[in-house]
Order: sequence, then structure tokens, then C-alpha cells
Amino acid sequence: MKNKIPETACLIASSFVIGLFLSSPAAQAAEADAAIDFLIAGGIIYPGGEGPFVGDIGISGDRIVFIGPKYSGTALQTIDAKGKIVTPGFIDTHTHVGDALSSELPAARLVMPFLTQGVTTAFIGVDGGGETDIAAVFAEGSGRDYGINFASYIGLGALRKEVIGSEDRAPTNAELAEMVTLVDSAMCQGALGLSTGLFYAPQSYAKEGEVVTLAKIAAKHGGIYDSHIRDESSYTIGLEGAVSEALDIGKQAGIPVHIAHIKALGVDVHGKASTIIAAVEKARAAGQIVHADQYPWSASGTGLDASLLPRWAQDGGRQSTLERFDDPEQMARIKTEMAENLRRRGGPDSLLITSGTDDVKGKTLAEIAKETGVDPVQAAIDVLRRFDVRVASFNQDEADIAAFMNRPWVMTSSDASLGHPRYYASYARKYDTYVKDLKVINLRQFVDQSTSVPAKLFSLEGRGTLSKGAFADVVVFDPGTYAPRATFIEPTLFTTGVQTVLVNGVLAIDKGVPTGKAAGRPLPRKSSVDGC
Repeated sequence: MKNKIPETACLIASSFVIGLFLSSPAAQAAEADAAIDFLIAGGIIYPGGEGPFVGDIGISGDRIVFIGPKYSGTALQTIDAKGKIVTPGFIDTHTHVGDALSSELPAARLVMPFLTQGVTTAFIGVDGGGETDIAAVFAEGSGRDYGINFASYIGLGALRKEVIGSEDRAPTNAELAEMVTLVDSAMCQGALGLSTGLFYAPQSYAKEGEVVTLAKIAAKHGGIYDSHIRDESSYTIGLEGAVSEALDIGKQAGIPVHIAHIKALGVDVHGKASTIIAAVEKARAAGQIVHADQYPWSASGTGLDASLLPRWAQDGGRQSTLERFDDPEQMARIKTEMAENLRRRGGPDSLLITSGTDDVKGKTLAEIAKETGVDPVQAAIDVLRRFDVRVASFNQDEADIAAFMNRPWVMTSSDASLGHPRYYASYARKYDTYVKDLKVINLRQFVDQSTSVPAKLFSLEGRGTLSKGAFADVVVFDPGTYAPRATFIEPTLFTTGVQTVLVNGVLAIDKGVPTGKAAGRPLPRKSSVDGC
């Protein structure tokens, strides 16, 4: 039956547990006398950055006030966590939930698909998207309630659309200066850094020098360069070339590099994980700050146009593309290049339509082609003539996924977007598939990659660890029942097994049931520039 409900944050020091057991009698007495709001009792605590132990967590207001083997004071509410896993709230560094957070609907702003997985913090404005006015993004928090905490990038795509539009050209000097001003302002307003989606038009029209110029502004403020790299396959400059470009942009701009949803996409690059890992670790060994996130799925989620159409055919936007479809000479060229892109993706059976009307949704491109009596390329064109649709593209090799997942600089993400089960189930799937079933990583690795690692690398002070004084973002889940339910056919089924979620000390999930309480907060990043 379906659910009823549709530097820096520090790693805990090695002496953490020892200090708990050796706290002074006076300190223990003070703790015993203190009134606390919540006591999470007897859970298997994975604090983030340290090994597990059985103990208690005390919460008052929005902070953790006690963590140790046994709390001796009183609490207004006790949560029995015996036999359950207790972790910091998960931090999702790559999401597309900006629309939910800006919705007029309070229920949407709860972001329940995240809370039911244990996600309490998300990054938006990724892949070069989002808004250019970061102050407005965060100011919405003054009059609205949110279910989760969130931080935001300033995106190259948003910048180009505002200043240049969808044209395939370089910016003029005046346009580049305008984009520089917008990045500078966004960083002062609390943006995490600059994000790019160089695979996607119109961002794909940007040359490296343009990106470096803008990344230097983000670097001046202490920001991050986050990139959906130009090619995760063999479309243009190739996977290795795209990683090299990202590293070079970071080096030239003097900015930390974050590679979004790191992967080897398509049959031409399967087995390339070791090569990419070697390139990243060579850069890290040379002193460059480089890290990445990864979603735990073999299928990516993107638009049918982005997966198959050549970039030149998208110049000027959708209407221009449709006009090219009506030009026999251009159409012939489009079909030839689409056929090659389809091969890269693994053929028509590897593309599952996840949005649109019932006659296409839930079907592979191969099935649509058979039903309509045309070849797969023509079937794709026929769909694109009608509307933009999303696809799940089954294009990754499990050995590559495992190789990336085991690197200490790779953290968990969802790349949450509508029409893909990763929105509702990424963290549960990673635990269920890669910890319990395949044993690619262990439980501590899963917790750290989802909490303390992103908190440290993105300087989320007070987040990502269970420690005295930290914000009370806490998750309690049942290790036996924490599991995904969402599928590619039914992507909106809620995850099971999460017993309790607190966001800033407020119960968002209680005994497995959402409370409807919204205690999330915008998390603007503090600029290193005086006078911002």
C-alpha cells in the first residue's frame, strides 16, 4: 500500500567518545539539571566523521546539548531509538528542488520527498540554473516556511539567459561585464559559488575563458566552482577532456572545483572511472581542491532534446529547433547526428520517457518506435515536435559507479528532478543497494558521505555532525526497513523506514508520520570580501 503522504563544520575529534565518558562530575550534574526538549534514547549513533556507539542525544531549541552514553536528566519528549540508526540530517549537494522551495503552496515547500529519506539540507541553483537574484531566493524565507535548509549557487545558464538569451555566441565586452556584476552581487548575497551546466545549451556555447572570468569573481568571495561538465560521454570534447577543462578552470580562477554527479555516461566511456579518478587525484596531490558528488543510479535523468539533439540544432531555443525540423537539408543532418547520439546512449531501449502524455510516458523510445511504425530517431523527433519530455537514460556501468563511490572526495547527492525516482529515493537506494545488498561501501561510509563530508567541504558550520552545540538536524531510521519504493514507472512513492527527522530541533517526521512543521532555513554563505 502506498504511503499516506504523497574551514568549516568540523569533523568530530578523535577524542570525541573518550571526552564524553570522562566529562567532569560538575558538567554531568549541570546536564542532569537542564531541561531539554527531546531525548533520543539508546540509538546506534553514527555522529559523522567517527565510528558508531550506543547512546543518547539531548536537544534544546535548535541545538544539540548532550551526546553521550547515557543522559541522566529529564526531557519533555523521549524518542526511543533502541536498535535504530541515528545520524546527522543528510546534506544533498545537487538538487533541482528550487521550484518546490519557491512554490506558493506550503505543502510543496516542505519538500516531503526529501524529509522522508532523511535529507534536511539541499543545494539549489545547480547545473547553471536557478535565479540570478540570490537575495530574492533567500529573502523568501522571511515570509515563508520551509521543510528543509537550503543554499544556492548563481548559475551560468541563468546569467546567459538574462544577459544574452539563447544565442550561440560569445558575450560582448559589455555583456560580460554585466554578468561579472551579477556574479559579484550574488556572492555578496550569499551564493555558494558559480555553477555551470556546460553540456546544456545555451551554456554549451560558452568558451572556457568566459567561465574563468566569472569563476574568478566567485573565487574572490571564497566560493566554489560547481560544474555539470561539458561532456560526460563522447559528444564533444569527451569525458577526459571535460574533466581536464573543469580542473583547468579551477586552476586558472584559483577556485575549488566540484564535479557534479560524477559518472561515465554511455557505451563509449564505460570503464573510464579509473582514468577520471587518477586525473582528479593527481590534481588533488598537486594541491588543488577538487571533489565531486554522485547519485546512486545507473540511469541519468535529462531531457530528450539534451540527450539526442545536436547543440547547434538548439541555437535560439525551441522555436528555432522546430523550424530546423521543417528544413529538409538541416533535418537530414539532425537525423544523422541524433542516430550517433542514440548509439552513445546505448540504443532506443536505454531511453525511457518519464514525462508527457500517456501515449509516451513510461515507454522506451524503442517501444514508441514500434507502436508508431517508424525508426527510433524519427520517433524521437515526433515526440520532440509535440513537447519537451524527460527521459531516464540507462547509460552507466555498475563497476564505474562503485569505483567513484569508494573515493573519499565523493559525496552523496540525488540530482532530484521530476520524473525520476532519485527525487524520492536516492539516499534509501544508496543504503539498500550499495551498503546492504552489494556491499560496495559500509554504513559509516554512507553516513559520512551524506553528512560530515559535504558539511566540511562546503563549510556548513554546525551541520553534518552530531556534536554538542551543533544544529539539531537529526535522523533516526530502522536499518531493516529503510528502503526505496519509487521506481522509474512510479517515481513518486515515498521511502520507508525513517522513524524520526528533526530540522533545527523541530520534529518534521514523528513515528514515521510527517508533522507538517516547517523549520528549515536559508543558508547564505558568508563572503570573504569586506564590505559585501
